Amino acid sequence: MIMATPIELHLHQKTRQLDVHFDDGQHFSLPCEYLRVYSPSAEVRGHGAGPGKLQTGKLCVNIISIEPVGNYAIKLIFNDGHSSGIYTWDWLYELGVNQEKYWQDYLKRLAEAGASREPTQIK
Repeated sequence: MIMATPIELHLHQKTRQLDVHFDDGQHFSLPCEYLRVYSPSAEVRGHGAGPGKLQTGKLCVNIISIEPVGNYAIKLIFNDGHSSGIYTWDWLYELGVNQEKYWQDYLKRLAEAGASREPTQIK
């Protein structure tokens, strides 16, 4: 069920933010890192009932392309090569409405895993 439909998407690559304006008046500024770690892809969410995979080192990730998927979603292409998530309007809206809660949950899971948002350096 679609809660609302985006009427405008604007990617700010310099600040790594995606602004989404919905037809119900809601507006969200979603960081690329947040969108990447909450990708609806099987890689991130897991296959079936699995817990998914904690995404680490995504602090500097950016969106390099946005592709429409029918009239119900977009596909985000990230500069780390990730491109398999289909972001439905419902999922983008949910990410916006729950941004603070989801972000705090992500930071908690990172801390519990002893992981970091910082990209790992190749030596």
